[in-house]
Amino acid sequence: MPDPSVPRAIDAVWRIESAKLIAGLARITHDVGLAEDLAQDALLSALEQWPASGIPDNPGAWLMQVGKRRAIDQMRHESLADRKHDEIGRELDDRDGSDPDAALDDEFGDDMLRLIFTACHPVLTTDARVALTLRLLGGLTTPEIARAFLVSEPTIAQRIVRARRALADAHVPYEVPRGTELAERLNSVLEVIYLVFNEGYSATAGDDWVRPALCDDALRLGRVLAGLMPDEPEVHGLVALMEIQASRFAARTSPSGDPILLLDQDRLRWDQLFIRRGLAALERADALDKPVGTYVLQAEIAACHARARRNEDTDWKRIAAIYGVLGEIERSPIVELNRAVAIGMAEGAAAGLAAVDALANEPALKNYHLLPAVRGDLLAKLGRRDEARAEFERAAGMAQNARERTLLHARAAELR
Repeated sequence: MPDPSVPRAIDAVWRIESAKLIAGLARITHDVGLAEDLAQDALLSALEQWPASGIPDNPGAWLMQVGKRRAIDQMRHESLADRKHDEIGRELDDRDGSDPDAALDDEFGDDMLRLIFTACHPVLTTDARVALTLRLLGGLTTPEIARAFLVSEPTIAQRIVRARRALADAHVPYEVPRGTELAERLNSVLEVIYLVFNEGYSATAGDDWVRPALCDDALRLGRVLAGLMPDEPEVHGLVALMEIQASRFAARTSPSGDPILLLDQDRLRWDQLFIRRGLAALERADALDKPVGTYVLQAEIAACHARARRNEDTDWKRIAAIYGVLGEIERSPIVELNRAVAIGMAEGAAAGLAAVDALANEPALKNYHLLPAVRGDLLAKLGRRDEARAEFERAAGMAQNARERTLLHARAAELR
């Protein structure tokens, strides 16, 4: 009798392996869109076979072998006379015994890094680059990406379809660019890596508050990129930011998986190894003596929290000031909301509430659950319990993550 737990296990395997699978298939087919289709075919095969046969010892390799065989079959079916296809087919046959997770064999040998730079090609708009790469490398669903962008699901779906078509029509090579082109694409790549990390750090939807595998992928990509571009402070800044935030994983959830907010976390549970790595990366960024960007500034904010042994030792005035500088570089309502939180901690809840209320009509925050959540927290501190409760309930109604929704309902219940 098929094991009913297998479909859940397959979903977990897919979350972990899909990016590597698509990246490996893209390397050997030279077509990102085809690689994603082949990966989906392999997933369907797993859903059909694994419930009866059980999950193989190396599920990633199993999926890769199925994807390779489908690639060979499709290419030979489409054009047996096409020499290029035959050559690729022979190459795939030759590689059937290879390890799909082989280590880097040259300077740009990481398949996932090639995939992320290919998906960030200038033929696509910036939004399309980020959406496509989140889908391919992060294994994120369309709703999850839509939440990350604060836009509608149909908009994201259209971006992904158009991006795949544009890459195919332009015959974009599957490679990491060099020279000036590499530098030009860096900003999009950094944005993608950080959005992948954020989806793992605080999942926008589903039953889990955190998805560590996504953070692991983002951190690995960031570290590889830092090795490729050691003279770019923003690369080191992003790595520093992710390392410091990753240090909080053990303290961010209760034993039952419920979220624990930053100010309620046991800082003794923060991983000091991650913090040391993050601070070292931040030092490398500062040592380059170049103009700082958004990731270095965000890493500086994270470092303020990491250096404070207790909540009350946190330098909130410095954090608010850094958010002010960040807002001048990157005008974003999210940045302004975070600055309002820092103002509330540094100058009092009334000042923070005034800063939050100034954002009330921001279109991008209309359905953003953290706006009423922050407002509810500030109202509670001011003793305006009924208003605070209403804001927490409103935030819970907007939240897509089940754990976060439960937390917000609990905050509201405390004020009854």
